[in-house]
This record gives sequence, structure tokens and C-alpha cells, in this order.
Amino acid sequence: MGRRNERLRWQLASGLLKVFHLEQLTNRYSRRTVMAGFSLINGTLSIALVSFIALVTQEAFIFPSLGATAFILFHVPLAEPASPRNTFCGHLIGALMGLFSLHIFGLQDQASAFLHGVDLPRVGASALSLGLTGCLMVLFRVVHPPAGATALIVSLGLMPDPAQLPVLMAGVCLLLAHAYCMNRLSGIPYPVWSATKSTPSTGAVSSP
Repeated sequence: MGRRNERLRWQLASGLLKVFHLEQLTNRYSRRTVMAGFSLINGTLSIALVSFIALVTQEAFIFPSLGATAFILFHVPLAEPASPRNTFCGHLIGALMGLFSLHIFGLQDQASAFLHGVDLPRVGASALSLGLTGCLMVLFRVVHPPAGATALIVSLGLMPDPAQLPVLMAGVCLLLAHAYCMNRLSGIPYPVWSATKSTPSTGAVSSP
């Protein structure tokens, strides 16, 4: 499984080098160096794209858990957690459970934990949001580990307004669109929505 993922990452990196007529780099540098450079470029471009749109619109398109998502989308693109279905649904569940937990503990209008500090209601909200997110992702078979961070971002008060949810999910969609284009350009059959059953699921908890 690990070797297969490494071959896929190499195919992704070398495929893009061919697209941009930079194949000579594979002869000059080691495979690890090329793949590290590929991660550097794609991670930078993907987050820069989302951040630039956030800058132009002054909306919260960018949030911390997208960094972990970007790494998964380009490091193990055919793994089940990297599929658009898991990525989109996972973040949606995380955000909704974060909002739900804020409501349960009466924290909708409170300052974030980073400004007000952590009290018992905030402890309850963060714990409940993460627990519910993990539970629902497993039940619905849409495991995407970075979504746990999204649940905490919301329940800790960084994005407490339900009106921010469409913007948050738009940021996820922008990242997925970039991943689709880059993976397909390199010849990787990145799925339109759901990973195939034969796809490796490294990083995910297999479900019966």
C-alpha cells in the first residue's frame, strides 16, 4: 500500500513536469527531491489561490484545516479521505457539529476562546463537536481527518456565525477544484466525486 501511494505521488509529480516540459528535472534530482518540490509548489499554489480570493472578497474562504486537506489531496490523491465526497462532506459535518455544539452550550454570541479564554462551556462544546464529527463521518463513510480541526475551529469560536458556512464550504470547493485540475493534468484519475472501491485508503479507518 505504501509503495503504491509512493508510485502515485511520483506519477503525479512527473506527470506535471511533462506537462510543463520540465522532464529533465527527474534526471537531475532524486525522486524524493522532485516529490518534495511538487508538494512545495502545489501546497503553496492551492492555499495562495484560496487566500487571494479571501483577500479580494474579505470573506473567510481560508481557514486552518484547509492546510491539512491540501496536503492529503496532493500527497495521497487516490486515497478515500482525499476524494471530493469525503473532503466536502467531512468539512460540512465538522462545521455543522461545531455550530450545533455552540448552540448546545449557549456560546453563539460569546468571544472566541482565543480572546476570552477556555471555560467549562467551551470545553464541552469543543469536546462534543469533535466527538460528533468523528462519529458521523464514520457512520456516513466520509472520513476526512482534517474535518476534526474544522469542528474545533467553529466550536472554539473562530467561525461562530452560521452565515459563514457557505463561505467556508466554498473554500473547500476551490481547493477541490485545484486538486482536480492538477491531478488530472498529471494523469492521475482523481475522482469527480467518490473514490472507487479499489482505491487505496491510507490514512482512513476502514469500515465494514
